[in-house]
Amino acid sequence: MDFDQLTTFVYVAKLKSFSRAGQKVFRSQSAVSAQIRQLEQAYRSKLLDRSAKSVELTPAGEVLFDYAERLLRLRDESVQVVADRGNVVQGPVVFGANEATCLYLLPDIFAEFQRRYPQVHISIYRNFSHKILQRVEDGSVDVGIVTLPLKSPNLKVHSIYKDKLRFMVSVRNPLAQRSKVTLEEVASQPLIFPRTGYTRQVLDKLFRPYRSRAHVAMELPSIGMIKRFVGADAGVSFISESFAKDQVKAGEVKLLSVDGVDLWRELGLVYRRDRSLPRAAQALIGLIREHRKSSEGSES
Repeated sequence: MDFDQLTTFVYVAKLKSFSRAGQKVFRSQSAVSAQIRQLEQAYRSKLLDRSAKSVELTPAGEVLFDYAERLLRLRDESVQVVADRGNVVQGPVVFGANEATCLYLLPDIFAEFQRRYPQVHISIYRNFSHKILQRVEDGSVDVGIVTLPLKSPNLKVHSIYKDKLRFMVSVRNPLAQRSKVTLEEVASQPLIFPRTGYTRQVLDKLFRPYRSRAHVAMELPSIGMIKRFVGADAGVSFISESFAKDQVKAGEVKLLSVDGVDLWRELGLVYRRDRSLPRAAQALIGLIREHRKSSEGSES
């Protein structure tokens, strides 16, 4: 038994597939099968039940799965603790954020981080806030950025970003000649909403009084797509102000205010209170907070 075999076993158990696990560990399906056989021989027990449709843990496999995750975590921690004893900030950091945060907030910060700490390897887990919170809680993600507010006694939270949600229309839309509109006027337009997430929840609540009249023409999976479709005058939407600044500058869309509507999105940096973070993760937290302070200074 070795760590490579345990890593492969954990991936097979999580993905319920030998072929998908092989893609994760860069091995052929036959090599994955061989590693699992070697583990089963070492433990003298069948660990996985294979069927045509899926792979499931046996009772013995469930026991080993818990130990395997703990062993792999201890291995990673030992590597990091030894690395932290030196003078150079190095090692891996697993960071969680949603797609919009990755695209619009993090590139400049991570570029600066790589310049300062070239021996740190950042792995990004991209998902919705509630999924990131789960990963931070269970320790598989070191640091995350999620939508606030949140309540968790286990997590340390730093507010790092706040942006206003604005009404977005194509410059070809007649409403683009205005600076302010009513929500009733917005409800009469073909609406383009994000398919899921915090902004979708906010918009569903906002348009609830107009449910009988409002028409959601499209539900799209990404902010990038929403901006492109609004720019093409396929409908209207709401968006965080800073996420559309390039399209506004290019003259493709216009952001308007809506009477009586004051919506904001706030993001927070989160990590476990009771966990000793590696120096690389601490350095990343410090840089993100430093970047936020400098942004506040430039805005004032």
